[in-house]
Amino acid sequence: MKHASGFNLSDWALRHRSFVWFLLVVSMLAGTMSYLNLGREEDPNFTIKVMVIGASMPGATIDDTLDQVTKRIESKLEELDELKFTRSVTVPGQAVVYVELNPDVNGGDVPEVWQRVREMMADIRPDFPPEFAGFQFNDNFGDVFGNIYAFTSDGFTPRELRDRVEDIRDQVQALPLAGKVELLGEQDEEIYLEFSPSRLASLGLNQEQVVATLSGQNAISPAGMIVSGPEQILVRVGGQFDDAGAIAAVNLRVGDRFFNLADVAEVRRGYEDPPQSLFRYNGQPAIGLQIGMKEGGNILTFGEQVDTLMTDIAADLPIGIEMAKVADQPHVVDEAVGHFVRALVEAVAIVLLVSFISLGFRAGMVVTMTIPLVLAITFVIMEQFGITLQRVSLGALIIALGLLVDDAMIAIETMISRLELGETLSDAASYAWTSIAFPMLSGTLVTVAGFIPIGLNNSDAGEFTFSLFVVIAVSLVISWIVAVLFAPLLGVTFLPKKMHHDAEKIGWMRRGFRRTLRVAMRFKWVTILITAIAFGASIWGMRFVEQQFFPTSDRPELIVDVSLRHNSSIEATREVMDRLERYLAEEEDVSFWTSYVGMGAPRFVLALDVPTAGPYMGQIVIQTPGLDARDRLRDKINQLASDEFLGEDLYVKNLEVGPPVGKPVQYRVSGPDIEETRDAARELAAVLAEEPRLRDLTLDWNEPARVVKLLVRQDQMRRLGISSSDISGALALMFSGVTITQLRDGEYLIDVIARGDEDERNSIDTLRNLQFAMGNGEAIPLASLAALEYGTEQPLIMQRNGLPTVTVKADIDGSDQPATLVAAMAERVAAFGDTLPPTIRIEVGGTVETSAESQEPIAAVVPLMLLSMAFLIMAQMQSFRLSLIVFTAAPLGLIGVVAVLVGFAVPMGFVAILGILALAGILIRNSIILVHEIQSLLEKGRSQWDAVFEASDSRARPILLTAAAASLALIPISRQVFWGPMAFSMMGGIIVGTLITLLFVPALYCAVYRVRLPQAKPAK
Repeated sequence: MKHASGFNLSDWALRHRSFVWFLLVVSMLAGTMSYLNLGREEDPNFTIKVMVIGASMPGATIDDTLDQVTKRIESKLEELDELKFTRSVTVPGQAVVYVELNPDVNGGDVPEVWQRVREMMADIRPDFPPEFAGFQFNDNFGDVFGNIYAFTSDGFTPRELRDRVEDIRDQVQALPLAGKVELLGEQDEEIYLEFSPSRLASLGLNQEQVVATLSGQNAISPAGMIVSGPEQILVRVGGQFDDAGAIAAVNLRVGDRFFNLADVAEVRRGYEDPPQSLFRYNGQPAIGLQIGMKEGGNILTFGEQVDTLMTDIAADLPIGIEMAKVADQPHVVDEAVGHFVRALVEAVAIVLLVSFISLGFRAGMVVTMTIPLVLAITFVIMEQFGITLQRVSLGALIIALGLLVDDAMIAIETMISRLELGETLSDAASYAWTSIAFPMLSGTLVTVAGFIPIGLNNSDAGEFTFSLFVVIAVSLVISWIVAVLFAPLLGVTFLPKKMHHDAEKIGWMRRGFRRTLRVAMRFKWVTILITAIAFGASIWGMRFVEQQFFPTSDRPELIVDVSLRHNSSIEATREVMDRLERYLAEEEDVSFWTSYVGMGAPRFVLALDVPTAGPYMGQIVIQTPGLDARDRLRDKINQLASDEFLGEDLYVKNLEVGPPVGKPVQYRVSGPDIEETRDAARELAAVLAEEPRLRDLTLDWNEPARVVKLLVRQDQMRRLGISSSDISGALALMFSGVTITQLRDGEYLIDVIARGDEDERNSIDTLRNLQFAMGNGEAIPLASLAALEYGTEQPLIMQRNGLPTVTVKADIDGSDQPATLVAAMAERVAAFGDTLPPTIRIEVGGTVETSAESQEPIAAVVPLMLLSMAFLIMAQMQSFRLSLIVFTAAPLGLIGVVAVLVGFAVPMGFVAILGILALAGILIRNSIILVHEIQSLLEKGRSQWDAVFEASDSRARPILLTAAAASLALIPISRQVFWGPMAFSMMGGIIVGTLITLLFVPALYCAVYRVRLPQAKPAK
């Protein structure tokens, strides 16, 4: 018996069984191979759209650096169309400008934008002062080093340890999947020539003579070539320095006298002093080896290669050199993927259980067999799209799992209903195509449309979650194909030829539903009113739902950011970190730690906030045994910071998931005048300090630093033939040191630095007593040429979009979300802003700003999502009134969402919002199937009342089964930190929304079409 004319895909599959079985087997084999080939990652990649431009002008004051360097760069960058904003850090003689692009810039276009930035800087290079030393560009700001090793030594010099690690670096670099491999924390060797200026002056020597003698002797310059007949003979001039002893042996001539350099200066070979940065492992000085992987590689395969190599290397290390792995992303990824695979298996088991209980063993087995088939084909497409197995794609598979069985369940349920009516297996199998295939397709596409805001969200967070859209869209479309192509064949193969239908056997749940349905239809306006009230209450209840961006990571690491006053030396920073590390050494909740003095930790995970390096800051990365230990240790360090580290800022944080933010509550204060801006920021901090739920308030730059100015007497200097540059050069040589030449040692160039001896270069009294040696051998005190003036100036200036900007940052004391606190303080902050001059602007930053920036693209795409849904609904329904009924069900899931989020105190974050939007598609899908069944029954001659009642009754079972599968499959990921809010939202929305839909849609249909309960016929 044929139920429709025209092409029938299910019927075609039954007539070509061998070929369809072949496709099934090939799909399973291809899926298995693709699964094994898929890359593994902890989190999906997203493009860090930030470039760092460094620029230097040695000797410049901070005002000169700001005006002549920073502002020129920022002004030129304003011409960049893709620019979102610039932020800069300026210190005397140095500027660092961060260029951040708009989120809608495609990741593949970013390298071309960075090339244009380089060209723009080349264009303005001639505009800089002659003292400008040039640019440095870092467009690899987002490079990730997933494997980091620390090498410590006992009995070896730092140079010997460095040579050993350099050899290891070369071996690692030779691995086929190795990307960037760099050393970390190595200390450059330097030769110091330390002298007493008073001693030089007393002998009639000046530093220019010393510098000229040493640099001239050590220069490499061509000495010509002799052509002797058929032979060329090169001429070489020796005498270059080969060690510190050779420098100390240099003789200096003054008039007719000679002085040995060692008589007037101490020459010693050492390491950079003071160091620019330090790397330590468990408090010991160390050299790190940070290893990156080539793009597109399999992190697990690469991890195995690195582990094998490093095991061999460890066996060959000499006694006294120890190696420790301090970052092991392959292991983290393996564990993370393993956890998600277990969650996926649990979700599959739950769906199987629902299928077997609801459909029986044979029918449940048919539905069960469609799951691995859909997943297999999905894996093939994931491999082609380059989507790896990571937190988001695996979570998407679990979410899709409960949805992808819907079509198969409905198809098999329809087939069973036809078998119960006495049809043959073939006719029953092909009936699904003619009856529900296209409503299922419309419903599937509507469900996919619900995820459009994820697929077209061009923010960083959207890029982070993009694989969610691809995986769900692909798996749902494939599930429909499987339901109409493979499921009929499986049904014919495994279902019995005849199925008995006991119409009289109706369970108590179905009887209860029928009674409730009749009441809802009879009192349709009451049903609609109750639903509207519940929906209104859910909108009102949204105010009680905590807002969140992304949750913190569930990794066991802790990060401690250490910040001192910005004029602090690296020695002061090291001393503070030494104190903290002594505490960590005694703490049982610490497995090991690495510390970074004067710099931030390398990006060992993509979502790591890398700070601007400076002598006043540092970071400690602490590995703890587990999450409980991590949380305990965080509380302990916070308490320690408040008790023993007054005056220093210690911010203890977990790793983040998604785009990094830093301290969660932030306000930016911007204005053209530095003093006004800084004062306003201090006053704002006082306002925020009144909020007891905030802690550790800091300003990212605040206190001025002491400065000594020399007011030179220009006329007297000119009479003596001395210039301001002579004095500046002499002072720089005295206090900071000047590189006068370089010693060549193999592949290294070792700077030879002349500077004052330790006692004199570290004392401000040297300025008063400093003497200059004239060309005639006379010594002139500096005090006779200049007066000293003491004052203050900014040690650094931070700008955003060309304006001085001070950011007030705060941590949260308790479990409140940043959005909750910012909303609570909004009136106070606004009132304070009204008291400020109009040139001062306050902006909310931190988590709230980043969350809003990520949600704006979602809001921009929602109209397209709604239009797509409307088009699909209208195409299926071919009626405005029917489409209105179907569309009205879309927002009803919010009732369950709010009830669950408020009831379980679950925050609503970025991922949860995506799940809520997707709910609309899921509920519309159910409504399409229900309304289509009503229309089908009307075409068969049923009365309107009977058609609505019978359709609602018959479709309730498959709709409830698919809802149970979709919601219960989310249980395994509801325990995940990242997916928990989305899982709770979708479970509440699907369950409550589905139950309401089964009563509300029939009632609304009755209201729209004025369906009334038929009058009982009078007895004859």
